[in-house]
Amino acid sequence: MRSSSHLLFLTLGLASLTVACSSSENSRVRDTTRPTYNSATGKLVELTFDRNKNGVIDTWTAMEGSRMIGSRSDLNEDGTLDRWEYYDERGNLIKVGFARAGDGRQDAWAFAGADAKVERIEISSSGDPQRIDRWERYHDGVLVSAEDDTNGDGRADKSDTYEAGVLTTTAIDEDGDGEPDRRLTYSSGVLTLIESERDGSGVFRSSVTVR
Repeated sequence: MRSSSHLLFLTLGLASLTVACSSSENSRVRDTTRPTYNSATGKLVELTFDRNKNGVIDTWTAMEGSRMIGSRSDLNEDGTLDRWEYYDERGNLIKVGFARAGDGRQDAWAFAGADAKVERIEISSSGDPQRIDRWERYHDGVLVSAEDDTNGDGRADKSDTYEAGVLTTTAIDEDGDGEPDRRLTYSSGVLTLIESERDGSGVFRSSVTVR
């Protein structure tokens, strides 16, 4: 299973399709960039592309004239789709889907913020977009928090916070009441404190220092 950091890496430079090329690369790009037009309207409806410029078409972009609607890609060229891009009415990239299991089914989605950087990633371990069980949030491309639904009831029962991408706390809701019953604190990614027995005011009455 691919890590979320790998998904984040793949989302960088999502919409860039023009780069400096050698003459041989330019030739391969020309040969693999193939338009398809609507026979009735004459409008462009699909455009193929070779992302890695090795001469093999690996991306198919749905078009409405000059506007991109969405694209699907086979990045590792194994014959199975593993990436999908979605665009808004202005042609701006808003979401990228991934098939982490390599089975051609989307099971993770990265969403862009107003600055076009990744803002959040949603993950479904079952591959069902209606059953998301992990939510990650990012700031300037760095993971700041994550929530998990560990029992499959549709609600987060575990939450993590990060500083500079390093885990700092984990809060666990063990009885399903929406409030944490146990909290783990980390220093430089190493567990240092375990708190439990949370009372009605939100104070943990028991704490164990981990040495």
